[in-house]
Amino acid sequence: MRLSAPIYHLKRRARRLSREERIPLHDALDRIATREGFSAWSMLAAKAAALTPANRLFPQFRPGDLVLVGARPGQGKTLMSLELAVEAMKSGHRAAFFSLEYTEKDVFDRLRAIGVDPTQFADMFEIDCSDAISADYVVKQMASAPRGTVVVIDYLQLLDQRRENPDLAVQVRALKSFARDAGLIVVFISQIDRSYNPSVKPCPDLSDVRLPNPLDLKLFDKTCFINNAEVQFRAAS
Repeated sequence: MRLSAPIYHLKRRARRLSREERIPLHDALDRIATREGFSAWSMLAAKAAALTPANRLFPQFRPGDLVLVGARPGQGKTLMSLELAVEAMKSGHRAAFFSLEYTEKDVFDRLRAIGVDPTQFADMFEIDCSDAISADYVVKQMASAPRGTVVVIDYLQLLDQRRENPDLAVQVRALKSFARDAGLIVVFISQIDRSYNPSVKPCPDLSDVRLPNPLDLKLFDKTCFINNAEVQFRAAS
């Protein structure tokens, strides 16, 4: 399949078109797909699914893993995390998306952007956009989640924005311990510092993670960094 641009760039074009034309995102996606020679975005996404990094990366995850997905804005880190959640559900596992950034509608729109009908996994996918999200909150909500559940947290840097929440390092350690004990896979979406220069290196790395508060990044078992449709995946040695 030959596209005029990487799939993440096409999604960005659709979001821009949606804003400029004031049309629903799914309509904008269909317009972009038509330009690429497909009758609808769902058709384009289905063809592209076999080529997405998520279905190559997910089999490398293990229960208990703490995963970091990082990129600058607009590079596809949220979509990648949702694709990982979808891969989990395709393999029979549950998934949950905790967001301090998006509304439930935003999450549904992004699922549609990757060609997923939100009703397809209605009984397997949980969305929580509470302002109370923290490590303790996630642990409480996921206390009975079956082994292998993928938990996405959107996003790392917002976890300790409320004064009453523990330090970020304390929360990440708590979630790491919980993931290991419960056999869950916890995926953190992460911001990248503005100082990252793509002309110096094609993808950001741990040194580029924006850390307003101290955090030992060695806590993460696996990392996935994205820039301009390039994806770099690493497992801790």
